[in-house]
Amino acid sequence: MFSKSKTTEPAPKPAPLADSPKPASAATPSAGSAASAPTPAAAPKPKASPSVISTDLKLTGNLTTDGDIQVEGQIQGDIRAHLVTVGETAVISGEIMADDIVVHGHVKGRVRGIKVRLTSSARVEGDIIHKTIAIESGAHFEGSVQRAEDPLKSEGREPKPVARSES
Repeated sequence: MFSKSKTTEPAPKPAPLADSPKPASAATPSAGSAASAPTPAAAPKPKASPSVISTDLKLTGNLTTDGDIQVEGQIQGDIRAHLVTVGETAVISGEIMADDIVVHGHVKGRVRGIKVRLTSSARVEGDIIHKTIAIESGAHFEGSVQRAEDPLKSEGREPKPVARSES
């Protein structure tokens, strides 16, 4: 069985082909164990744990990450992330934009996400722009709901001012 896993080790050799800008590394294939060390570096990184804003933290400013954010405290500002979880004790005043948004707490502002879920303890005061939405019984929501094929790129239906100069 271990010999089979060793036979699968040559399969990662196409990964160094992805690193083709470094032909000098390919020139030293005799160090098979050294060649396998860069392969894990080229492998996808394990998913990081979410950043947590705890209940005793009050933050003023915008947050941006490619990862996940879990908010339990208070934020005055916009949030951009892959996944935003708004805890039951959280209060957010600003726009939330993420692929996935789960709201358990209070949001005052626009919510823009591909998947938006308001749980029974959620309180949202603002517009929701989504691709898919789920609102549990008991959730409090004041605002409009608009479906968009790509809610993260579209700016909604508000017209943007156009500057023209004509002579």
